[in-house]
Amino acid sequence: MVDVRVERVIGRSRAQVAAYVVDPGNAPSWYENIKAVDWAPPLAVGSELAFVAQFLGRRLEYTYVVRELVPGERLVMSTEQGPFPMETTYEFADAGDGATRMTLRNRGEPAGFKKIAGAMMARAMRRANQADLRRLQAILEA
Repeated sequence: MVDVRVERVIGRSRAQVAAYVVDPGNAPSWYENIKAVDWAPPLAVGSELAFVAQFLGRRLEYTYVVRELVPGERLVMSTEQGPFPMETTYEFADAGDGATRMTLRNRGEPAGFKKIAGAMMARAMRRANQADLRRLQAILEA
């Protein structure tokens, strides 16, 4: 099992951070590995988001399904496709002085060789997720 959780305090209101983050069209601007997202608004439970990504030198195409959406608080989406079924969760909480604590969590159960390389994948995911949250912070605080 790979379970990576990172968080960052962003100097914007929870409503601003959540609105930007849960808009799938913004994902390529703050996720380094996300190259494109195809989806049909509005975002709701059951929405399908088709992602094209690049991770560890490989092109990945996968579709997330929104499982839970609590505006301004939480988004949970998951994919059952491919060699690495994954659940991604975004959580937003007030952090004082008008700031927001955003938590990004990815967890899943890799199969085959990826299962053996799970610890390496977790480290790579943690580094990538931390960089993505730094990029998000820079965009929203600019």
